[in-house]
Amino acid sequence: MTHTRLIGLVTALLASASPLVAQTLTLDNVTIVDVTNGRLQDHKTITVEANRITRIDNSTAASKASATLDGTGMFVIPGLWDMHVHAYFTNDSARFHSTSEVMFPLFIVNGITAVRDLGSNLDATLSARDSISKHQLIGPRMMVSGPMLDGPTTRYQAAIKVSTPDEARAAVRMLKERGVDMIKTQSLIPRDAYFAIADEAQRIGIPFEGHVPNAITALEAMNAHQRSFEHLLGVRDTADALLAELARNKVWQCPTVINSVGTPTDVLTDPGLPFWLKSNVDGWRRQAVTQASATDSAAHAGVVRADRRLALIKRMYDLKIPFLAGTDAPAGYDLVPGASLHRELQLFVRAGLTPLQSLQTATINPAMFFGKTADWGTIAVGKTADLVVLARNPLADISNTRGVVAVVADGRYYAPRELDRMRLKIMELAGK
Repeated sequence: MTHTRLIGLVTALLASASPLVAQTLTLDNVTIVDVTNGRLQDHKTITVEANRITRIDNSTAASKASATLDGTGMFVIPGLWDMHVHAYFTNDSARFHSTSEVMFPLFIVNGITAVRDLGSNLDATLSARDSISKHQLIGPRMMVSGPMLDGPTTRYQAAIKVSTPDEARAAVRMLKERGVDMIKTQSLIPRDAYFAIADEAQRIGIPFEGHVPNAITALEAMNAHQRSFEHLLGVRDTADALLAELARNKVWQCPTVINSVGTPTDVLTDPGLPFWLKSNVDGWRRQAVTQASATDSAAHAGVVRADRRLALIKRMYDLKIPFLAGTDAPAGYDLVPGASLHRELQLFVRAGLTPLQSLQTATINPAMFFGKTADWGTIAVGKTADLVVLARNPLADISNTRGVVAVVADGRYYAPRELDRMRLKIMELAGK
C-alpha cells in the first residue's frame, strides 16, 4: 500500500470517530493565564465560534447553564507548541500509521496544538499538514520543512543530499515550490553548499533554520540570516562576544534540553512511556539499565555536562537571547511525543527560568517566531482558538501543564471524556 493510500485510510478512520469543529462552545468560570505578564484573570467565560475566540466575559451564574465546560477551579493557557519534531522520520510508508494513529493524537491529549516539523518525508508531511488543517485528521497544526538538507554522507532517510551549490539551490527551489514553510539545515552540509542555501532562500523568500553545520561557525550562520539554531549547536562552548552578537541579533535558540540532560532514572519513571510504541520503549529501558550501571566517574561526567548545559541556557536567557521549546520527538532517546514537551518545560525551570518564562517558550514565543502574534500565542478576542484547560495553575508549578483537562485545537473541542477515550486508544495501539 502506498503511503498516500495509507494516510487516506487513517484519515477516514480517525475522522469518523473524531469530534467536529464546534459552531459555538463556551469554557465557563475559568482562570485565564496571561502569558505576556503572568497575570491571572479569574471567573471568565471564553466563547469560541468556528475556530476563533469571539468573546471573553465575566462569568455569571446564568452562563453555566449553556456552558460546554464548567471550568470552575481550572486554568486556561494558550495551546502549546513543540518547536522541534519529526513526524515522518523515515521513508518507510508501512510505519506511517504510528504517526497518524498514535503520535498526532498524543500531541493533542498533552495540550500540544501546534508543532514545527524539522525533517520528515515530504509527501507524507504535506498530506498530514493539509488534512489536519481541514479537520480531516486529529493532530496539531503543522509548520513543516519537509526533508532536511544535508551532506552527501547523511545517514538520515528524511534528508536531501546536497554536495554542490547548484544542488543546494535546486533543493531549496523545489521545496519552496512544493509548499514547505521553511528550509531545514543539517550538520554535514558542505560549506559552499550552505552559503548557496542561505543565498537562494533569501532570494526566493523562504526562511531557513536548523543545525549550524560542522563547516560553519555560529557567527557565520547568524550573518547568513539563519533564523534559528537547534540543540545549541555552535554555541555550546562559546565566548561572551558571540553571545552578545546572538543577543543583539535576536537569534532564536531551540536547545532541546531533554536530549542532553536526561538520566536513566528519568527514563524508567517517565509517565509518558505507556503511551508510546512498545518496541521503542523497551529499547530505551534496556539502554537506561545499561547507563545506570555505568561507573561513578562516567555518571559524574554526565551530571557535569548536564549542569553546564543548563547554566549556559540561563546565561543566554539573561542576555535576552530568545528561546523556543522543542524536543526532537520521537527521533531521539526517551522522547515520547507530547509528554516530552512537559519535561522540556520543567528543564527550563531547572535551568533557572521562572514557570512563566518557561511557558512563554511554548506559547507566545513561537507566535513571535512565526510573526503570527495577531493569531496565535495568547488568549484574546479574535485569535485562533488554541486553548488548553488545566486542572492546576502552571505558574505555581510548571509541572501542572501535565494536568490537561480539555483541549481546543483550531476551534476543535476535545472534551474530558473524549481525551480519556483517546488516551485509552493510544495506549492500546502503542502496546501492540
